[in-house]
Amino acid sequence: MDVLNLVVPAVLTPTGNPTPVEQAVAEGIAAGFAPEMFLWINFRRPDGGVRVWYAWTAGGEPLGDRVDQLATAAGLDAADWLHISDLHQQTSTRGRVETWAYALRPVLADVQAGVRSPEERREGVRRILRKAQEITGQEPRTLTPRWLGFGPVLTARKH
Repeated sequence: MDVLNLVVPAVLTPTGNPTPVEQAVAEGIAAGFAPEMFLWINFRRPDGGVRVWYAWTAGGEPLGDRVDQLATAAGLDAADWLHISDLHQQTSTRGRVETWAYALRPVLADVQAGVRSPEERREGVRRILRKAQEITGQEPRTLTPRWLGFGPVLTARKH
């Protein structure tokens, strides 16, 4: 008896859940980048919100975690993360999807070299936190938040 192998196409059924589509888009975006990259993918929503996905290309996850280990051991904080990430951010947009791509080798070199945020920027972060405190009445845990992360260990934590 011959066995007939049929390929049944996937049926996409509207569910109201954007996760499978966003995941497929994020994977497709990541496939177009070089190895050792961290991708911050923003899905702009019709209601004005944003849903964020993180992705890493080949070798990016362990390298991102290594960057984070060195940065936190050196006492780098959120202001330093903002400064270093700005130095290396490549932005691309397609429709409602904006991708911030970071080549991790240059980020690692900056962390190893002790690159820090300029004091003006550090004070700007503190001003934002003080204003948020004033508006919400909530006391921030610190006026110098911790390093945000380039690897999956830190980006997965709850702030």
